[in-house]
Amino acid sequence: MFKKILVANRGEIACRVIKTARRLGIKTVAIYSDVDRNSLHTRLADEAIFIGSAPSTESYLVIDNILAAVRVAGADAVHPGYGFLSENASFAKMLAKEGVTFIGPPPFAISAMGDKIESKKIAENNKVNTVPGHLEAIRSPEEAIEVSRKIGYPVMLKASAGGGGKGMRVVLNDKQCREGLKRTVNEAKSSFGDERVFIEKFIETPRHIEIQIIADKKGKTLYLGERECSVQRRHQKVIEEAPSPFLDPDTRKAMGEQAVALAKAVGYYSAGTVEFIVDENKKFYFLEMNTRLQVEHPVTELTTGFDIVELMIRIAAGEDLGFKQQSVKLSGWAIEARIYAEDPSRNFLPSTGRLIKYQSPEESDHVRIDTGVYEGGQISIYYDPMIAKLTTFGADREEAISYMRDALDVYFIRGVDHNISFLAALIAHPRFIKGDINTNFIAEEFPEGFDPYFHSPENPNLLIAVVAAVHHSYHERAAKISGQIEGHNTRVQDEWVVILNDKNHSVTVGYRDCGFKIIINGETLSLLTNWHLGESIFQGTFQDSKISLQIRQHGLGYRLIHRGSQNDFLVLNKGISRFNELMPDKHTPDTSRKLLSPMPGLLVSMAVVTGQKVKAGETLAVIEAMKMENVLFAEKDVVIAAVNVGTGDTLAVDQVIMEFE
Repeated sequence: MFKKILVANRGEIACRVIKTARRLGIKTVAIYSDVDRNSLHTRLADEAIFIGSAPSTESYLVIDNILAAVRVAGADAVHPGYGFLSENASFAKMLAKEGVTFIGPPPFAISAMGDKIESKKIAENNKVNTVPGHLEAIRSPEEAIEVSRKIGYPVMLKASAGGGGKGMRVVLNDKQCREGLKRTVNEAKSSFGDERVFIEKFIETPRHIEIQIIADKKGKTLYLGERECSVQRRHQKVIEEAPSPFLDPDTRKAMGEQAVALAKAVGYYSAGTVEFIVDENKKFYFLEMNTRLQVEHPVTELTTGFDIVELMIRIAAGEDLGFKQQSVKLSGWAIEARIYAEDPSRNFLPSTGRLIKYQSPEESDHVRIDTGVYEGGQISIYYDPMIAKLTTFGADREEAISYMRDALDVYFIRGVDHNISFLAALIAHPRFIKGDINTNFIAEEFPEGFDPYFHSPENPNLLIAVVAAVHHSYHERAAKISGQIEGHNTRVQDEWVVILNDKNHSVTVGYRDCGFKIIINGETLSLLTNWHLGESIFQGTFQDSKISLQIRQHGLGYRLIHRGSQNDFLVLNKGISRFNELMPDKHTPDTSRKLLSPMPGLLVSMAVVTGQKVKAGETLAVIEAMKMENVLFAEKDVVIAAVNVGTGDTLAVDQVIMEFE
């Protein structure tokens, strides 16, 4: 067994690997860039070594810097995590030359499966179902159109070296094909350094289901069940679960056996994932193989009982798998939600800043948190905006969903925008609850994007108004009750008007020894709570049902978040509420003559100068943040009156980039 493992990654996956290595009694080495100096993974490891400046191209992707760190630390193995160099065959080869073990598959398997064109050829040759397509690089728009017509629209243009949703474009006709090929080639070249693009049939309304495989160096290859990854946004996974609510045992077995056959064909060992798309008739087609640990591996661990990172380490050290396929049993249900620093109400643009408040749900047999952040830490512009992975486990899918909904309600983050409300809305959606999902689910159900003021049937105004009134009573009586509710005179009552969604609710709050008696709009209700003034999460029992809500000051009123719905409200006494009706409406300032930065990031290029005439659709500027490039276009013909920033500047959200005449 290894004595010291260097983790060639950062964030939550670095922390994840370090925890398993520590449990196995193996010392760990973290690497970090200058902005990651105080990150959680550097604190968890036994040692931490600096490898370069913030951009990943100057740190986490620089093989020479990591090899130097390996030598300094005296590590005898490297775990790459996912992303960065995890699927870089050259990195694995160079480690081998140093006499250091790469905790992952052999270089040949990485190369063979990393090339989308070659991997499909290998799959076909080994009788693995593949999507109909043209498995040669497209050389011109004319050839693309000819091939697309032969396959039949719609088709997908795909970068051969692509991954993570990049370099993929669905086209419906010749015009889109011609234009799309140019953009896909450019994306492939800039993102992967490989401009090869191929074309395959686009399977409409498919499910995305993947098989986890594990193999030792002696050729024993097994599959550890499947993961349903169909809830996606722009080809990026959002929610994953195991097992799939769609598969039957026969289909699972057939997919597993094909995944094993593909792995054996390239001499694979370690953990890997074979991804399939599955149509409504349960016909499945090979999509790609990821030759690394997947982001969503926790759902497989919870439903199989295996620690996949431990298996990877033991296999790399030369140990055999000590179990057979018949020993792999699926038990219970697990769901994972990816929590990102992004703003769903602004087209999911990334958010950066300091985590002023970070309070995750309590971990248990039913709740697991994988994270690389902490309260007071910084979310930078340089890396993936993932904050954490929240995974829940139950005896069945219904129970796992219930635990997830409760956990999202109490996941409290302040300082950066995040997608927790969006995740809660997805989990509560009737289609998700039924398991009626496909890769178009989010696009179909949220065609205009996500409205944070979404109101689900389980989030009635009644509950919101009651909690608002009780919360306000606590504030008003803070000097007397000090956050406690015991021992109050039941004759004492507070009368409020709660203004919510432009409606007035008359609420009387009466104190009881064990809670509150509420009269709202003439209806009598009860609320029990041990909540204390200043706590981020308001928890209690409302009409015999347990509730957890997030509430905080917002402007002159409050903001309350529950079950994926955000509500802003005022609580006033009856006299003042009458004056509120006379207040003038607030008007939004006119920004039509200004270009504002839609996200925090780095201005990588400025395409115009002062005085320039620009046509609608032309590029104005390009901003980059968190692996995301955002091109800003002119919405109409304009003349540039002033340029307020320059290339290389770091921009804040809504910062004025330029002004128009």
